[in-house]
Amino acid sequence: MLLVILLSMFLATSCQPEVQPTPALPTTIAQTLPDVAYGKDTAQRMDIYLPAGRSTATTKTLILIHGGGWNGGDKRDFASYITAFQKRMPDYAIFNINYRLVNGGNVFPAQEQDVKAAVDAIITKSGYYGINKEKIALLGASAGAHLALLQAYKYNTPKVAAVIDFFGPTDLTAMYQKPWHPLVPIALQMITGTTPAANASIYKESSPVSFITPQVPPTLIFHGAKDNVVDISQSRLLHQHLEKAGVINELIIYPSERHGWYGNTLNSSFDKMESFLKKTLL
Repeated sequence: MLLVILLSMFLATSCQPEVQPTPALPTTIAQTLPDVAYGKDTAQRMDIYLPAGRSTATTKTLILIHGGGWNGGDKRDFASYITAFQKRMPDYAIFNINYRLVNGGNVFPAQEQDVKAAVDAIITKSGYYGINKEKIALLGASAGAHLALLQAYKYNTPKVAAVIDFFGPTDLTAMYQKPWHPLVPIALQMITGTTPAANASIYKESSPVSFITPQVPPTLIFHGAKDNVVDISQSRLLHQHLEKAGVINELIIYPSERHGWYGNTLNSSFDKMESFLKKTLL
C-alpha cells in the first residue's frame, strides 16, 4: 500500500506542468506600462516608463511618490512632469507609484509599508524590467517626500542611492509638539490614530530624522521659505541632522515660494536635481 501511495504521489507530481520563468521585456524599445500591480489592493499600483536601450548594468531608476497629506493625491499628480524628466534624463527608468491613503481607513504605517512593497517589487523584477537595482533614487513631494525619506533612511535593503525631498515632513513629534498651525496636531492624530503622549513609538518610527546615520544616502532638499503647509523648520532640522552625521546633502531654499512652485523656479529645481543625480548615481 505504501508503495502504491508513493508511486501515485510521484506520478501526480511528474504530471504537473513546469512553471516557466517570465521572459524579460525587450530592452531595445521604450515601453510604458500603466497601473502595474505591486500588491492586492487597487491602490497598490504604479505607472512604469522604461527607456530604449536599457540594461541591468547601466540603467538608473527614479521612483516618484506623490503628496497629498497622506489622505489624498494620486500618481497622476506627477504625470505632467514625466516628459520633462525623460528629456533631462533619457536613460532613466521612471516608476510613478500610488499607495493606500489614510482616508480609506489605512492609518500609519500603511503608507510606509506600501512604499516599501513597491520598491521591493521593483528590485525583485529588476532583471525583467532591465534596470540596475543598485542605482535607484527616490523623489517625493510633501507627504510623498516624507515617505521617500523614510524608505531611504529606515531600510538598509534594498539600498537607495539617493533621495530628493520636496518640502517633506521629517520629524512628526516636533510637528505635533511645536505646530506652526493649530490644525497640524489634529492632522497628525488622524493619520496615526494616536498622539505622541499615547504612543510615542509610532511618531518616532514614522520620522525620517530618527534613522539618520552616516550610511544614509545623499539627500537633496527643496523648500519654500513661505511654506505654510510644511514649515521650513522641518527641512532645516533634516539638514542639521544630515550635516552632523556627515551625509552628503544640500538644502535649497526659495525665499518667495510657498508649498510648491512653477515656472522658472521649478526649472531651477529640475536643473539642480539633474546635477545632483549625475553626481550621486554614478
